Amino acid sequence: MSSLPRRVKCEAKSFTSEDDDPHSFLNLTSESEEEEEEWEPKRKITKRPQLPKKNETKPKKAAAPQPAVARKRIKKVAAIKEEMDVSLPVAPAEENTMQLLKPKEEGAGTKPEILNQKLEVLKKRKINSFQLKNTKNSKCDEKPSTSVPIEGDSVKLEKCEEDFAFDEPPLKKIKSTTSPEGKPVKNLRGKIKEEFEMNWDIVQALSEITNVEPWVCANLICLFQEENTIPFIARYRKELINNLEADALREVQQVLEELRAVAKKTHLMIQKLKKEGKLCESLLTALLNCRTLEELDHVTTPYKTGSKGTKAQRAKQLGLEPAALSFLQNPMELDLFSYIRPNTAGLKTIQEVEAGVQHILADIFAKDKDTLDFVRKLCQQRYISIQSALAKVSSKGGNEKDINKFQLYHEFSCNIKNIQHHQILAINRGENLKILTVKVNIPDGVKNEFCWWCVNERWRPKQFLKPELMRILRNSVEDAYKRLIYPLLCREFRSKLTSDAEKESVMMFGRNLRQLLLTSPVRGRTLMGVDPGYKHGCKLAIISPTSQILHTDVVYLHSGQGFREAEKIKRHLLHFNCSTIAIGNGTACRETEAYFADLIMKKYFAPLDVVYCIVSEAGASIYSVSPEAAKEMPDLDPNLRSAVSIARRVQDPLAELVKIEPKHIGVGMYQ
Repeated sequence: MSSLPRRVKCEAKSFTSEDDDPHSFLNLTSESEEEEEEWEPKRKITKRPQLPKKNETKPKKAAAPQPAVARKRIKKVAAIKEEMDVSLPVAPAEENTMQLLKPKEEGAGTKPEILNQKLEVLKKRKINSFQLKNTKNSKCDEKPSTSVPIEGDSVKLEKCEEDFAFDEPPLKKIKSTTSPEGKPVKNLRGKIKEEFEMNWDIVQALSEITNVEPWVCANLICLFQEENTIPFIARYRKELINNLEADALREVQQVLEELRAVAKKTHLMIQKLKKEGKLCESLLTALLNCRTLEELDHVTTPYKTGSKGTKAQRAKQLGLEPAALSFLQNPMELDLFSYIRPNTAGLKTIQEVEAGVQHILADIFAKDKDTLDFVRKLCQQRYISIQSALAKVSSKGGNEKDINKFQLYHEFSCNIKNIQHHQILAINRGENLKILTVKVNIPDGVKNEFCWWCVNERWRPKQFLKPELMRILRNSVEDAYKRLIYPLLCREFRSKLTSDAEKESVMMFGRNLRQLLLTSPVRGRTLMGVDPGYKHGCKLAIISPTSQILHTDVVYLHSGQGFREAEKIKRHLLHFNCSTIAIGNGTACRETEAYFADLIMKKYFAPLDVVYCIVSEAGASIYSVSPEAAKEMPDLDPNLRSAVSIARRVQDPLAELVKIEPKHIGVGMYQ
């Protein structure tokens, strides 16, 4: 223990021996500079034991394991060393001198205050390391020192610098500190490759349709390709999907499947047309631009088997396609009279030649992507309405009952942006029954602005056109809008409205069914279920608090025997100590409710405090004749099974309603 003070004294002496200047390391000799140039911090230096001076003894120093505090200090020293870009000169171990940092020539202008702070940190670290080594070694033998020189420490520090990232948060905290939502780099896995390539990017298309950020769509596509389920993604991959809800994930997945279905069908159609020899460059481009099944159907309808072909196809077969292309590119050299063939049908007169060129031009306009995008943008800015009216055929000899069901839609008109989903479904049903005729009304302003834009901007001729050729261009644009583009827009609007209405009906069904299944149960009571009726009487069923059937009976409350039946009901209630009555909301519900309300008001069931409630019996009759009910209650009449089901719906709605198919519960929208 006596060696500890001596070492501290040696340290103090060695420190004051250098001309009593703590900053003497700034004026080191050229020899130390040469040593600095030879020393490389990243290279491992072989450990050389330092020999003591003659006639002096040194205790043996063993490398002591460094505690956590010492390791932290080492990391701090390494960070300071990295900031100052300094090197550590090697000093003889026998002098026990303080190892000081030597700044490089470019860092010689460091402020003295900062150097003093670094010096104090190094001094504390050195003294602490000596204290740790000396407390671990109590032996002071006369043996040469085997302590590791400062180069070894530098090697260890370099290893630490490689293993740890200083001045950075730990890896697990990067997400929460640098980006609270965990927003990753856009499209982490590079460009997404689909099985069927199209002219549009699937990530961008998915983002536009679902209003989800593109980087989230890219991550979702990768996650779905790796067969991750929606529950897993919603719970454990929140940082990759920007904390989207499960419903939004399902919507993205559905839209992604639709886009892939369009791409797959498009490539199948391309292969089919290629085999038939009908595929050309313009048709291929039009097919690869399709994003929906409606657009694909619009492009491929003329090429289906059994089709007579479009007017444009028949004109191309007559050899008028070069004339149409010349009309757009080099109209000054176009001579339509040279295409007249007196012996060929369709080319006999100049009017027939002009009509053929006009049909080809209209087909080109209607399949151009920029043209369709422009007219869709126009429709978004205008008032587009959907109209329905009573069909002429149904008004003459239709079923009067069915016609009255759609009385609200005999003269109906509404903006497509404001129409309700249930109205769309009702109009579609009326159209399928041929009771209603439906029309999408696009204002004439859309047509006028579209025609002006096509003639003066999009399809403006590159050269001067003669008046007769300008007339053909205007007629081609009007024909393209009226015969091809307008029907396409109507189909798109109807398809989107129907699709949205069906999705909303399913969501509404789910919401209503959820509320119905999660109705609070009435537990711990003996219940009487009543299935009301006139001719066949009211069916009664008394069940225990554990849903066991205690008693069943039939009473006739609405045939003049109400007073006598009241005695029977009172006897049953008193016998089974039942004070709650559940009445189904079917036929004779109101009369049965008035009957029990009158008896309760007169306190007929005293001393019991009887109460009643109205229960939906939707699906009870279907369940009563189902195989599940026959298996559960084999000895009961189907009419009595419905009374048992009504009572159990109050006692435990969830356990009873799951036995019935959802479509029979009656909580949807026009199911």
